[in-house]
Amino acid sequence: EVMGIAGDFPTAFGKAHAAAGMVLPREGTVFITVTDTDKAAATQLAARLHDIGFQVVATGGTALAIERMGVPVRRINKLNEGSPHVLDLIRKHECDLVINTPSGSGARVDGYEIRTAAVKHGIPSITTMTGAAAAVRAIASGRGIDDEVRSLQEIHAAAQEAASRA
Repeated sequence: EVMGIAGDFPTAFGKAHAAAGMVLPREGTVFITVTDTDKAAATQLAARLHDIGFQVVATGGTALAIERMGVPVRRINKLNEGSPHVLDLIRKHECDLVINTPSGSGARVDGYEIRTAAVKHGIPSITTMTGAAAAVRAIASGRGIDDEVRSLQEIHAAAQEAASRA
């Protein structure tokens, strides 16, 4: 378990990811596939990521929703539809961030495979829209991504030192 401590939420979220060994990317390609109830929120995140320079890749229904918002998106297959699919991108190191909110048994199996591959290849994988929104805020702010990560012991020692000087 990790946590991030900072003066603002985006920085704290970025630091928590860095402490977990999953530094949020500043640029690159984001793969998005979400359940139907998350598509509206996902389109907003895709638009924001595109605006800050990310290439957006998505599966069928998610890609269609993103396209309808006027955001350029590269459509790829779901895993059961054959290549090209996200595992191909992950294995080739052509994916820098995964946003995946699965539902239903087939999507859960796909989600497991996607998340497993992402972890294996050191790619941050977000599984909730709340987490995805926080990650996009951290990325867009540019804070918390390369900030110093310190242990609680270091933070407490610095606080005690500051208190003793006061």
